[in-house]
Amino acid sequence: MTRILSLLLLIALLCACAPTPFPDVPVASVAPGERIWPTLGWPTSTPEEQGLDSARLDRAAQRAEKMGIASLLVFRHGYLVHENYFAKTKANTRFAMYSVTKSFTSTLAGIAVDQGFISSIDTPVSEALPNLDLKTTSPEKNQMTLRHLLTMTSGLDWKEGDPVYRAMYASQNWVNYVMEIPMSEKPGSKFLYCSGCSHILSAAVHQAVQNDLPSFAELNLFGPLGITGYYWEEDAQSIPIGGWGLNLTSRDMAKLGYLYLNKGQWNGMQILSEAWIDAATQTQVETGDDVGYGYQWWVDSEYEAYYASGRYGQFIYVVPRLDMIVVTTTLPPKDTWAIPLFHDEIIPAIID
Repeated sequence: MTRILSLLLLIALLCACAPTPFPDVPVASVAPGERIWPTLGWPTSTPEEQGLDSARLDRAAQRAEKMGIASLLVFRHGYLVHENYFAKTKANTRFAMYSVTKSFTSTLAGIAVDQGFISSIDTPVSEALPNLDLKTTSPEKNQMTLRHLLTMTSGLDWKEGDPVYRAMYASQNWVNYVMEIPMSEKPGSKFLYCSGCSHILSAAVHQAVQNDLPSFAELNLFGPLGITGYYWEEDAQSIPIGGWGLNLTSRDMAKLGYLYLNKGQWNGMQILSEAWIDAATQTQVETGDDVGYGYQWWVDSEYEAYYASGRYGQFIYVVPRLDMIVVTTTLPPKDTWAIPLFHDEIIPAIID
């Protein structure tokens, strides 16, 4: 009896001392054959168990570190199969999302449409924001709709970059600042990337949900997905910034991709309609480059994928045909374009 107790004590001590790779997030319990819902944490698996070559993923991680990437995570069939952090970051590090925020903003716009807070994305901006107090307007500006904001075809003569960002921060009314910009095109006629337009979209959703987008987001998106401890910067009117400002962990970034991968379903709830998912992740407008643009999502048609992309190298890359999500983050001032890593190393790691 004494020998048995000693053996049990030894086993307990060994288990207590054994390293656990994911100690800070609880692992979900998954029954065989069930779809995984990582609300409380991502369950883990080996790459080979999910049809991936671990050696190839290790090489991808080595390449990612050389590129200056701070985190690289690979998910397949709902499992976290490969996770690497560099530059002293960890699983609980919250990264600035920069323009990945736009994909969250458009998701909340879709939820507001699904729930009837917004009647249509063809609603004119002037109708969605009736309290606009503009010094100048035009017939073309009055034709601008929420659809044009979603697809970056507003027609505004927007100059993307730090000078205009600084001017927005100095403004006491960000919405008016953006809407006062002169028109250069008729709405809907040309793609022009516009972070200010994403903020106008955020303001329109904020207005539609009784001027409380933070609570709406927590109740209808972040809460159900189990995204916690996030931070979302607001403008001078307490409107969450639509084009940037959200801070998340890499694992929580992947949850948005998983929501889209599952056509808007999450653990028995239809968070976002399948119709919105399909429209948001299809090319709505040509960009003049080798990728299309949906509703604040980029479309990689060659690989049948779509992705959220943020400054410096923040990515949520979703490949539905492979049931795969890849997440990367990078810390400024390093500016990294991770798409070749996905094409050259991650996708070719599929072996099933």
